[in-house]
Amino acid sequence: MPEPTPDPPLWGCGTAAGPPAELDAFVGRAAELGALARTLDAARLVTVTGAGGVGKSRLAARAAAHAAARWAAAGGGPGGCLGPARAAIWARVDLAPLRDAEFVDHAVVEALGLTDHTPRTPRETLLDLPRVLGLAAPHRSSGAGDRLLLVLDGVEHLAEACADLVTELLRGVPQVRVLAVGRRPLGVTGEWLFPLAPPAEEEAVRLLVTRAAQHGVPVCGADPAVRELCRRLEGLPLAVELAAGRLRTLSPARLLERLDDRFRLLTGGPRDVLPRHRTLRTAIGWSHELCTPEQRLLWARLSVFTGPFDLEAVEYVCSGGGLAAADVLDVLGELLAQSVVAREETPSGVRFRMLEAVRAYGADWLAAAGDADRLRRRHRDWYVGLATWCELEWFSPRQAEVATRIETELPNLRSALEYCMSGPDEAHLGQYLAGCLWFCWAGCGRLTEGRHWLERAVALDGGHEQSRLKALWVLGYVTILQGDTVPALAALEECRRAARSSASATALAYAEHRAGCLALVTDDMERAEALLRSALERYRELGELNSTVLMGQVELAMTRAFQGDLPDAVRLCEDVRRVCDDHGERWSRAYALYVLAYAAWQEGNPGRARDLLADCLADAHGFHDLLGSVLAVELLALVTVSEGDAAEAAVLQGAAGGMWASVGLRLFGSAYYNAPHELCEARARERLGDERYEECVREGAGLGREAAVSRALGRAGARSLRALPGPRGQRRRETPDMREPAASPTRKGGETAG
Repeated sequence: MPEPTPDPPLWGCGTAAGPPAELDAFVGRAAELGALARTLDAARLVTVTGAGGVGKSRLAARAAAHAAARWAAAGGGPGGCLGPARAAIWARVDLAPLRDAEFVDHAVVEALGLTDHTPRTPRETLLDLPRVLGLAAPHRSSGAGDRLLLVLDGVEHLAEACADLVTELLRGVPQVRVLAVGRRPLGVTGEWLFPLAPPAEEEAVRLLVTRAAQHGVPVCGADPAVRELCRRLEGLPLAVELAAGRLRTLSPARLLERLDDRFRLLTGGPRDVLPRHRTLRTAIGWSHELCTPEQRLLWARLSVFTGPFDLEAVEYVCSGGGLAAADVLDVLGELLAQSVVAREETPSGVRFRMLEAVRAYGADWLAAAGDADRLRRRHRDWYVGLATWCELEWFSPRQAEVATRIETELPNLRSALEYCMSGPDEAHLGQYLAGCLWFCWAGCGRLTEGRHWLERAVALDGGHEQSRLKALWVLGYVTILQGDTVPALAALEECRRAARSSASATALAYAEHRAGCLALVTDDMERAEALLRSALERYRELGELNSTVLMGQVELAMTRAFQGDLPDAVRLCEDVRRVCDDHGERWSRAYALYVLAYAAWQEGNPGRARDLLADCLADAHGFHDLLGSVLAVELLALVTVSEGDAAEAAVLQGAAGGMWASVGLRLFGSAYYNAPHELCEARARERLGDERYEECVREGAGLGREAAVSRALGRAGARSLRALPGPRGQRRRETPDMREPAASPTRKGGETAG
């Protein structure tokens, strides 16, 4: 058996849907890897082109990992136009699941693990990458600096949007290089093309032998039938892998006969050379013909999924009409064995995935059968049910698992949202789903995406007032967190008027609550306290208890603290902490700890304040909640200067300043929230002097977000983040599988979170 190519050191982000992990051996392509590496050293934009199934994606990912490791370790080499790299990051952006060009920028932001709470667009965030990621610019003489390599995989169906983004990035961010992957060039100035041909026959044979061995089938590379099979498939890696999956049931000779028959049928006679796109489609179609009717049916139905999917989703969405739910597991196993479906480990457990060429083939069959719309509805029902279940479980010990799960499921949730907003009959479900995911938008750092869906949802006439009211108050909440007060006020006022006219006590409570939150961050403490008390009373009358209700109590406590009533603030937040501990809730708890830490500092107990803030920051950062994280870092700076370390306090203030640029208006422009910051700065300047203070602030501002949080947590002696989802875009520990939701929305003790 041939030796697999050893894995390179893996740097950077990757994505949930792609590398860095490789589940099987990377066979051959040594010459292409070397050539692509040299091209990446010489050019800032390289596009790997070639037919579907030729192996572009795996080669690009492998080359990116090698390049980043090489640049970080030893610089770019003599051919590098940027010279030695101080640090190198790479991220793969899987564009295949996207259908909307608007989400190209979102996908890149997500792959880089960025969280941005401001109203600015994802494009603006990307153009600010040097500050956001703390990237050093290339030095004028030596060229030394940081490098960020973006792998844009699957650009052909979004070529115009990708070209526009790449052009702006290359012009505006000198640290960025782009490795694009697609069937066509981007057509951007400065683009270097890297056409990828199928591997040579010997490498194709090695690949077939290796993959057959993985299926438990010993195959001899010297077998004439094996070599002819690889020649007939023109060495296309995807076609070869499909063939390897078939060797479990057919000998190479018999497989070759079947393939010969199909080639003749499609081309009218024997031909030694076929157009490669036809070769791939022929190979996929031939594999399709060898499937049983149940396997073909499941193949077609699986095409409705976007990105990874799990067994329970398949059993619900794809069963019935000739395929019993009890048989789905066995049929899926056969498709897996034949390499039609791939298995992968995710932070949420085992998932399955289809390569885009294979999925597209199945989608054609689904459309031909006239069953596509029915499957899209079933797909929508499953993911509406999933979102409903996750919203309920957000207020539970499963909260961290929900955060991890929802990130894994986002491609399919987006697909369901898009379907819901495609026509008036689905509009009310789109409003429901966009509002139901409030915890994803607000709790998991996806404000910009949430606002996109919510604004689309409330603009629709779905004929279901309660769904639209929920989308309205969630939109108001999201825009408050973005610091965009005018549209926030408009959405909440509309929600309050409509709630009163329709006698919706639940929507009125949530709208009033969020109006109180808006008053809090704009320093109108009396109004904030009145609105929050009224909302909390409405919640009690409704029997409503969840993370949002607890956040209302924390916000009320903040108004009391700012007005000088620390005992009442502590009482309110200790009650929140008790309820959170009883229910395993950690997101609202983090904000309660922030208020308790503020009170502890005010009461002259910086040690207790530090312990509370360490716990607060660990949870907020784990949930990608940038607002909670930066508030904790700001207060940690004040605690630090109180303990006598003015230099470290200034570093933390600088780090917080860098984070605020991704949150919005620093400390909301609030005199109340800003008072601890000003006190910290005054004390630090007094002890350090202006010059030394500014030097420390610059040091902190140069820290990336991860480094800033690690520094703050390291000093605070924080507990492990193991149980929380790690920073987005990085690999995380596997969490246990979770029980699956019902396939349709449910209610539990009244409306959940509105």
